[in-house]
Amino acid sequence: MDYFVTGATGFIGRFLVSNLLKRKGTVHVLVRRQSRKKLDEIGRRMGWDMKRVVVVQGDMGKPGCGISAAQRKALTGKVRHFFHLAAIYDLTASPEAQREANVEGTRHALDLAAAIKAGCFHHTSSIAAAGLYPGVFREDMFDEAEGLDDPYLRTKHESEGLVRADKRVKWRIYRPGIVVGHSKTGEIDKIDGPYYFFTLLKKMRQMLPPWVPTLGVEGGRINMVPVDFVADAMDHIAHKPKLDGHCFHLTDPEPQRVGEVLNLFARAGHAPEMTMRIDARMFAFVPGSVRMAVGSLPPVRRFVGMLLRDFRIPKQALKFVTYPTRFDNRDAERALKGSGIAVPRLEDYAWRLWDYWERQLDPDLFIDRTLKGKVRNKVVVITGGSSGIGLATAQRVAEAGAVTVIVARGEEELFKARDAMKAAGGKVFAYTADLSDMADCDRLVRQVLDEHGHVDILVNNAGRSIRRSIELSYDRFHDFERTMQLNYFGSLRLIMGFMPKMTEKRRGHIINISSIGVLANSPRFSAYVASKAALDAFSRCAQGELSGKGIAFTTINMPLVKTPMIAPTKMYDSVPTLTPEEAADLVVKGIIERPSRIATRLGIFAAVINALAPKAYEVVMNTAFELFPDSAAAKGGDGAGSVQPSNEQIAFASLMRGVHW
Repeated sequence: MDYFVTGATGFIGRFLVSNLLKRKGTVHVLVRRQSRKKLDEIGRRMGWDMKRVVVVQGDMGKPGCGISAAQRKALTGKVRHFFHLAAIYDLTASPEAQREANVEGTRHALDLAAAIKAGCFHHTSSIAAAGLYPGVFREDMFDEAEGLDDPYLRTKHESEGLVRADKRVKWRIYRPGIVVGHSKTGEIDKIDGPYYFFTLLKKMRQMLPPWVPTLGVEGGRINMVPVDFVADAMDHIAHKPKLDGHCFHLTDPEPQRVGEVLNLFARAGHAPEMTMRIDARMFAFVPGSVRMAVGSLPPVRRFVGMLLRDFRIPKQALKFVTYPTRFDNRDAERALKGSGIAVPRLEDYAWRLWDYWERQLDPDLFIDRTLKGKVRNKVVVITGGSSGIGLATAQRVAEAGAVTVIVARGEEELFKARDAMKAAGGKVFAYTADLSDMADCDRLVRQVLDEHGHVDILVNNAGRSIRRSIELSYDRFHDFERTMQLNYFGSLRLIMGFMPKMTEKRRGHIINISSIGVLANSPRFSAYVASKAALDAFSRCAQGELSGKGIAFTTINMPLVKTPMIAPTKMYDSVPTLTPEEAADLVVKGIIERPSRIATRLGIFAAVINALAPKAYEVVMNTAFELFPDSAAAKGGDGAGSVQPSNEQIAFASLMRGVHW
């Protein structure tokens, strides 16, 4: 007994071929020339006896499946079972591609089956052929299908209609539910159906502990079956006599609601479960016109689009959250009676599906998270690049293959840093500039753009810090002017200078090295913190304007770093600080992940406490102010003979690690 299979390299097809090879006979598989290696690879992995697998080169997109006359003649009268599985099972595919594969492909397969006088045409349809029928859809129903506006639903319905109308060959039709991975191994070849929501569940797991109750949706009943059940059922029913002209629902007789299914996978992935689930039907009282009007608002569309994009959920999948159709499968159950083939409980294998997805298919596995992947051949400008955080960051991006532009005031130290990185193989350029001078900022922008054309990433790292209490600053208004001039106006001048080219290219990234003091409101740093807070506020406003143009802003609320900037405060020699290399790690994280903000947990905690209990936080800050006096340098001395920090100061600084005092 010979078999002919289209779509043998597909997910269901490979398991069906494995079953057919357990029987006697030869399995002929239709394969495009460019898919031959893929077939051989699948055959090795599945353990097929390739001597019994005969490759028929063809193309489903061509009349008669594109096989030669000689091949057609050789097959005539030999094929008892013609299995047609080749199709597009993808909600996101274009309507044209779906029609070509699902409808025209089925038409060509029927023509070939008739030409070679196949015994029976076994058509793999889908429950999608029912459309969005409200109620129970029986196996003998077809014309009753409703809601076929979606291209996938429509083409699956039309392709099945072609089979039903064909009088040249006998046929059997199989309508599987949503096919998920193998119930024993979890294997699947692509993300589809419930897998679309796995990224959302993983993000919930990252944000919340598993015991936190969350809000979810109840949804309709989603009918899922593992691929091994589908392949086993098709193989068994195909070989039972007197079933020609029938349709079989290969579905779960007891499907669960969307909310229940998501909770099963939440448990499998150790994510918080949706303890309270809202039935979407409760919003039916809202007129459809009102729902459409709200959904059409540009901010709503953009927000929903952003969420779907972040969670990698195609918009087309949302309509199935409230899926209205149930499937009667009595004919399939009768055909399978006594075979031992039944749909396993999802509870028993959900963990295998999750485990396989997380190890093999999670989209995050395929994102290039290396610094090299983000900056190679990109122009990266780093201010304050001759020492400290700027130098450590420049060394990292230069090693990763960036066109590294470092900027600083001091020529000797700057060129020394440039030469060292160039000697190590980096593409490094150095420019001297006084960034507190607006004219010099403009000169720098022109020079960089003239020589490099554009800037991909700007790291505003150069800054001036002043630790001095307000009482000692009454006659030092220039302290506030100097910090604003460099920390805010200098950075802003560079941003405004490089931004036109970024918006023109619709690509760019601004990284501002801010301070944990902006979150903690550190005493004695009023001039410094105010200048950094101004840049933070500008970045938040600019992000709202420019995110649609591909421009990202990242603010790094950097904790205390051991750099020359903090050297005048001798007390910092005895308190915990980051090294420049550790600080550079945060900048690298910003380049790779492009978040809006990077801050330590302590910094975020301080901001939250200040927002919730400002008076209590004020007491803590005032205690710190009294505990840490002004330095000798702040009082006008040279810092010589400074007293060593007390045990109380060291303990407090260790507890509030990284905060400026």
